[in-house]
Amino acid sequence: MEKPKDDIIAAVYRVIQERKANPNESSYTASLMAKGVDKILKKVGEEATEVVIAGKGGKREEIIYETADLIFHSLVLLGFYDIDPEEVYAELRRRFGISGIEEKESRVG
Repeated sequence: MEKPKDDIIAAVYRVIQERKANPNESSYTASLMAKGVDKILKKVGEEATEVVIAGKGGKREEIIYETADLIFHSLVLLGFYDIDPEEVYAELRRRFGISGIEEKESRVG
């Protein structure tokens, strides 16, 4: 029987929350938290742009690397606002099986 994979997203998020609660000078995550939401948002934007560039370049390793950076910085943003990734999972579950067009139309005002 195959061993289930660890939930790396949950593990990384726990570390982010730990760094937020107990910052130290050597922690990149703690430094982002200390600089505030604008710095975190800037990093998310930069990483999203790098994913686009990597996607355009089509190199598998670069796409993986840059996507990992984007996910990490997105988790820092969630951590800043104390939003557990499970809330994002729940939203994805809610949308699962619904047409993307239908889902978007349900949000339009």
